[in-house]
Amino acid sequence: MKKVLILLLVVSLFITGCGKKNPKNIINDFASKVSNIKSYSLKGNMEIYDDEETFTYSIEADYMKDNFYKVVMVNQTNNHEQVLLKNNDAVYVITPSLNKSFKFQSEWPDNSSQSYLLKAITNDLKNDQNSSLEEVDDDYVIKSSVNYPNNPELKYQKVTLDKDGNLKKNEVYDDQDKLKMKVTFTDISYDASLSEDDFKLEEYIKEEPKEDTTKTEDKTKETCADSNCKEEEKANCEGDSCETGLLENIMYPLYIPSNTYLSTSDKVNTDNGNRVILTFGGEKNFVLVEEKASVAEEFEIIPVYGDPLIVNDTYGALGANSLTWTKDNISYYLAGNDLTTNELISIGKSIRGEDITVSKEK
Repeated sequence: MKKVLILLLVVSLFITGCGKKNPKNIINDFASKVSNIKSYSLKGNMEIYDDEETFTYSIEADYMKDNFYKVVMVNQTNNHEQVLLKNNDAVYVITPSLNKSFKFQSEWPDNSSQSYLLKAITNDLKNDQNSSLEEVDDDYVIKSSVNYPNNPELKYQKVTLDKDGNLKKNEVYDDQDKLKMKVTFTDISYDASLSEDDFKLEEYIKEEPKEDTTKTEDKTKETCADSNCKEEEKANCEGDSCETGLLENIMYPLYIPSNTYLSTSDKVNTDNGNRVILTFGGEKNFVLVEEKASVAEEFEIIPVYGDPLIVNDTYGALGANSLTWTKDNISYYLAGNDLTTNELISIGKSIRGEDITVSKEK
């Protein structure tokens, strides 16, 4: 009789133990599901929290096995669209409104954490042997470390799955336990109908025929014989087509490395307007170039030796000693051999479109 009771107790404990969920089981099930996916399409929203600012994007991502990626990100504040594209040729960051693209020979997205891509999320979960699991309402929340080489303040993520193992949300926190990034997934199709044609750069190359404005110009000359013409031209010249390319305000970085100062500020005339060159000297020499962003008449591809990087509310290009991006219709180029990568990024992210005064060398 005692042997029977002991046997029943052992079986009961075994069944109870098997039924209990732990991080390893949940992670393995989710990772197995993702690894077997040949293609997927997902939609969601991403919020990036930077001090007192919040940048919000809508995201649509397509993936096809053998490392094909396409991510369409639209800034919800200014409707600025960018596309991250990876195919057999290269990695591209495309800005359709400018008819331009950066081109990288990069390991993106496998060389760092990505809060909105399934494979990257599962890699972080699997790589952390100390991940933890918490049941919140009807969901599982798994906490694991992350790997953002160009943003080392980001330390861990909280991945939310429902009880069926479906991804609902991913939150990324810094070393002060502050929420810095949140992606909410609204729709995921695990068997999307995709082909290599969906990942071609040519889809975004749009050559617009030039409009013949000769007749319009001649008519303007004929009718503009009095002083009221300038006012009429001004009234009819409200829009992107009449921009002169002149940079009216100079944007200064709010962060400058210690013992570094603004030494010179120069304006140079260009074919499209002007260009501002800010030179900083001291312990950390660097240069910052600003000019009005221009729309390329023919699709322009800019080769970069580096990786895509989010700078505030836009994707830019991080090189070995340089950072290039466009924000609020202004193109920025930041370079300095004396700067560390973190300093380079910090300077770039501190330029928030505010016209301020900085001290010069006395």
